[in-house]
Amino acid sequence: MYNPKFKDSMASKPHTDDVYRPKRIPKNPIKFKLQLNEEQKDAKKHILENTITLLGGGAGSGKTLLACNVALDGLLRRQYDKIIITRPTVSKEEIGFLPGDLREKMDPWVQPIYQNFFQLYDKVKIEKLIEDGKIEIVPVSFMRGRTFLDAMIIVDEAQNVTHEQMEMITSRIGLRSKMMICGDAHQTDLKKKSDSGFKFLYSAARRIKNLEAITLNTNHRNEIVEDLLEYYKEAIDRGVSITTSGSYIYNGTK
Repeated sequence: MYNPKFKDSMASKPHTDDVYRPKRIPKNPIKFKLQLNEEQKDAKKHILENTITLLGGGAGSGKTLLACNVALDGLLRRQYDKIIITRPTVSKEEIGFLPGDLREKMDPWVQPIYQNFFQLYDKVKIEKLIEDGKIEIVPVSFMRGRTFLDAMIIVDEAQNVTHEQMEMITSRIGLRSKMMICGDAHQTDLKKKSDSGFKFLYSAARRIKNLEAITLNTNHRNEIVEDLLEYYKEAIDRGVSITTSGSYIYNGTK
């Protein structure tokens, strides 16, 4: 027998598959072994307020460590289902020749990121998160066609990402996800700096909503690193290149 009350009650209750249920967040703060400095803490606030954040800075500025802190904090608080890590280092063809599964093939390229996680949190627990697929490695060449939901995505060494790759990567963001893109425009391995999608997106940050560019300036390595990087940067800006014999060329003239 038709029951209109039954129909109305069903209509008022959408199917559970269509309802997003917020996850319960642990009340106690996550205790990390390594604490962020004031510059990184301020940057973290901006990251949480935006969908995509570009983290720029020289070698040793702590941009990857900050990205790992934000991602791991969100994962452990159940704000995200997983962490996605990608780097523009390897092509599908190169990966195919390497032994092991995808994780084992990518291991040499993602070790620097793993080391940052190990600095922040218990190594055994991090390895368990990797084993359970909560921290997933996805090479740039394997990202096409995927959409990441409830995920925090870290793009490392992004200065080597081309315009086409950057467009593809940033369009992978699904609902309730964020992305942190880490890079140093002065260290690009691309033949032309103008080919860097990271540098281009950095300049567009002011014109796009929910996209912010942050530059970290504090050096966390030996103080000589900062001096050396500044020396090389000034040399390159003056048009200096170095030959294979070690001699210097100024604007094409030795």
